[in-house]
Parts: sequence; C-alpha cells; structure tokens
Amino acid sequence: MRTSQIARKTAETDIQLKLGLDGTGKSEIRTGVGFLDHMLTLFARHSGFDLEISCDGDTWVDDHHSVEDIGICLGTALNQALGDKKGIRRYGDTTLPMDEALILAAVDLSGRGALYASLDIPAQKVGTFDTELAQEFFIALARCGGVTLHIRQLAGSNSHHIIEGTFKAVARALRQAVSIDPDAASQIPSTKGTLS
Repeated sequence: MRTSQIARKTAETDIQLKLGLDGTGKSEIRTGVGFLDHMLTLFARHSGFDLEISCDGDTWVDDHHSVEDIGICLGTALNQALGDKKGIRRYGDTTLPMDEALILAAVDLSGRGALYASLDIPAQKVGTFDTELAQEFFIALARCGGVTLHIRQLAGSNSHHIIEGTFKAVARALRQAVSIDPDAASQIPSTKGTLS
C-alpha cells in the first residue's frame, strides 16, 4: 500500500493527516472549516484515496492558515506516498460538469510543482468560506506535492458549484495520474529516469 502520514505543528495550525493512495475513498475529515470538510470528503471519494485529516487552527483570525496548511500537508503526503513514482501513469485529466459549472483539471506528477489556474468565482464567500482560499489550497497542494496542476473554468456562475467541480476534477485527474500502468509497472515514466 502506498501510504503516508504527516504531523505538522506551527503557531497557527496543528495538523495530523493520513493518506492511502490505493484506497476506497473513505475519509474522516475535521478541519474546523465546514466548507473545506465538505470539499475534502468529496475529494477523497472521487480520487479513491483514503484520507484522514484533523486540524486545530487559528480560525478566530480567519480560515486562511488552516486551508493553506492542509494543502501543504496533503501535497507533502501525496509526494511521500508516491515514493520514486515507479510504474505510475504520471498524467491525468478530467473535464467535469457540476450542474452549470464545467471544470477542466490536468495534472503531471512531474516533481515540478506549480498551479496554473483560471477560475472566475463570482462570490467572495460560500457560507463563511472565503472563496479565494480555494486557489490558496491548490497552490499549496501543487507546490508541496510536486504536481504541475492546470485548472480551467469552462463555464459556471454558482460559486459553490465552481469550487466543488474543481475539487472533484482535480481528484479524478490525480486518480488517473497515480494509478499503476501494468505495462510499465517497473519503470519511472520519464526519459530522465527520475521524477523530482
């Protein structure tokens, strides 16, 4: 099983995270940020990853530190669980409809983590969640996970649907990318011989 466990404590957050790439999509999520709990629960389901997260953060300030630091931990855990990346498909992409929203996500587990996103989220908040934090989460995930991540919003007017579609699309793209290619299970998918 490709698994990892992260414990990260700062003056702003205390996070415990467990990740299993070859799971069934089960999750136990307690971040202190209700909307993020919802997004990470569906992220686990659509990626097929088993995911446990607990976070005690300074949400009396705002949710920024918790959201970003969870992205850091999830990216770090993903990178650790992949190990040398031998046999993975490396690439994945999904175009996902979420009612009126249509989101494209494409990933390369290149080791060169960066986010290239084009999202137009009309509302500043969904419930109490600052919608700009969705991008902060994916910046941290991509950077710490060594994931080249492209996200494009092709349609959408409902902020909840746009963000939810994004989490689902990224999850499904990652599911493809981390899967093992049975025809190349002993090979690292790079002519350089490494993905780092």
